[in-house]
Amino acid sequence: MRCTQCGFEVAQGAAFCSRCGTRVMTPRPETRHEYALTRILPSWWHFFREILIACALAAGGIYRLITHPGSPLVALLLWAGAAVILGMASLARRYTSWSLTSDRLIARRGLVASHRREMELADVRSIEVDRGVMQRVLGLGNVTVASAASADFVIRLLNIPDPERVAEMLRQARLKRLA
Repeated sequence: MRCTQCGFEVAQGAAFCSRCGTRVMTPRPETRHEYALTRILPSWWHFFREILIACALAAGGIYRLITHPGSPLVALLLWAGAAVILGMASLARRYTSWSLTSDRLIARRGLVASHRREMELADVRSIEVDRGVMQRVLGLGNVTVASAASADFVIRLLNIPDPERVAEMLRQARLKRLA
């Protein structure tokens, strides 16, 4: 291999020319692979209203079946409505998630029309944990991650279990990413 500066024949594997000191071999950049740290789903308590409505419909079906045993059609319709509401809440929970990788925080929403939002961990400006009284009783909370790239770019993780642990995972991943 010849030096590009002075044309001197450089020894095999040398990084610098022995005559002029010019770098002849650039070291390859270290390949970094992104890996998943965790996937976070909203708590079932986030869907408490839907679960309460489904329970009320199921109870109404039982009441209707007890008071009018000869016509079970209305009771079956009420139970079907309760099953549909529980199914929709289950799908909404499944298709709302936040993924933390070694490089990014990714928010995903939606089944039919999906929405995906990403934030580089190097761009994280602040991490806030909010917990209301009922959330504290249930062990839930909200984590808000603000970006340094834009003043209005935030990702909110709503009603997640153990928000302090999630915030600490975000902090540690950010520090590791910046190192």
